Amino acid sequence: MIATLLSKVFLPLSLAIIMLGMGMTLIPADFGRIVKYPKAVLIGLTNQLIFLPIIGFLLAIAFDLDPTMAVGIMILASAPGGPTSNLISQVCKGNIALSVTLTAIASFASILTIPFILSNALEYFGSGTGQTIKLPIMDTILQIMVITVIPISIGMTIRKYKEAFAARMEKPMRTASTVIFIVIFIAVIAANFSLLGEALKRVGIVTLLLNLATMGFGFITARIFKLDFKSAISITVESGIQNGTLAFVIATTILNNVEFGIPTGAYSIWMFITGGILMWKLGKREIVK
Repeated sequence: MIATLLSKVFLPLSLAIIMLGMGMTLIPADFGRIVKYPKAVLIGLTNQLIFLPIIGFLLAIAFDLDPTMAVGIMILASAPGGPTSNLISQVCKGNIALSVTLTAIASFASILTIPFILSNALEYFGSGTGQTIKLPIMDTILQIMVITVIPISIGMTIRKYKEAFAARMEKPMRTASTVIFIVIFIAVIAANFSLLGEALKRVGIVTLLLNLATMGFGFITARIFKLDFKSAISITVESGIQNGTLAFVIATTILNNVEFGIPTGAYSIWMFITGGILMWKLGKREIVK
């Protein structure tokens, strides 16, 4: 009951509030620059939609995971970045507009990529049941809109008409975002405590390596292609912070197998820890223009 209330009410509501505060730091020109200079978006999406599933697949094979855990890893690796990645990018003083753009585009693209990746994963790892994987498209789009796009739009509207108020609220909202992040982290652990022990035992090392490898790969590719540091931060975060809620819904509701969700439980711990470390280390630095 508590876990359901957390995942379906408090977590989305908290993230929507965070998105509202984030929107108050943005102006339309922030997104205009993304369109004008698309290299960062292309690099971020390539990491998210192509390299992340490949890394997950290779780790599943390298560690000879049983079919259930291997499919669980692929569910996680095929999930887009979630609103939590936008929060972490904001506190780390990354390129927030880039982060929001990558989350939105990857979320919509995943409606097509998730069924493709998981159908092949089920067949390859021997867990196939002949079932067709179909995401609830309208529900998924609505979730994205309600949690991210609408609150950000409201925040940007406040910024446009009440600029002084938005400027005053920037630091308090960033602090509030950090507090909410910590509260969500503790609540997620508490609500899924019985599952997490088994998750860390069975796929703890694999999920940690997946998190570190994807984040490291995201940062390296961003710097190789000479993106500025703020954009590199956002791509790093987007590469490694997944929409765990969506992944768990796919595992437990769409594929109707709680065991498929075990890797997501383990990964959630690691991504909150690594995300928290990034927030702690990068959030204190002076903003680089």
